[in-house]
Amino acid sequence: MRGLDGKAAIVTGGAGGIGMAICRRLAEEGAFVGIFDLKGEAAQAAAGAVGGRASAHACDITDYAAVRAAVTAFEATAGPTAVLVNNAGWDKFAYFLDTEPELWDQLIGINLKGALNLHHVVLPGMTARRSGRVVNIASDAGRVGSSMEAVYSACKGGLISFTKTMAREMARSGVTLNAVCPGPTDTPLLQSFLGEGDKAARIYEGLKSAIPMKRLGRPEDLPGVVAFLASDDAAYITGQVISVSGGLTMAG
Repeated sequence: MRGLDGKAAIVTGGAGGIGMAICRRLAEEGAFVGIFDLKGEAAQAAAGAVGGRASAHACDITDYAAVRAAVTAFEATAGPTAVLVNNAGWDKFAYFLDTEPELWDQLIGINLKGALNLHHVVLPGMTARRSGRVVNIASDAGRVGSSMEAVYSACKGGLISFTKTMAREMARSGVTLNAVCPGPTDTPLLQSFLGEGDKAARIYEGLKSAIPMKRLGRPEDLPGVVAFLASDDAAYITGQVISVSGGLTMAG
């Protein structure tokens, strides 16, 4: 991809399955990657696995002050942030009427407010430099809904709308913003759900059979489109939503 070599890139949730795959790809393209993750030890391990083009930053993205401190620390060594990938996310599978407001707040904090914090801290610098790429990892749940993921779906739908709105606001500043929506993907989060008995196993098989390609996504299915949207090759693309779902979601 053109234009990624030497650039500073932040990836939130960078120690997880999809996040780690994105970090590896951006580093392969020559970017210096800041791995932001709530779990500091996991971030350190991920940075070691990526190699010399990565640094680890323990960060609670729901805490605005913590986000500002982590971005400042990253930029002190890597230089101005040129690429921001808001990948961090979390869910707990349950029917909405069986949940409580405490869980809603947690889901909103991680899946929506965290991304807002990163945008608010990073975008002013991109605007001043009149250059930057933001890729928000949303979800097909935010496009078409997903049973047992009501609040998560609401957050990801909100992130999609926020991406489009900010793409309009930033259009003349040289900053592009796009969203990537994974379909059902084999990650530790999904695996934790599968440990909940026969019903979960049936849902898993049902998801797989519904996908035209007849398999769930894998973390390595995502980094290519993320790297493309972060590169100079996508300089005239903004406000777009791309599903990576094996054909499960074919939204116009």
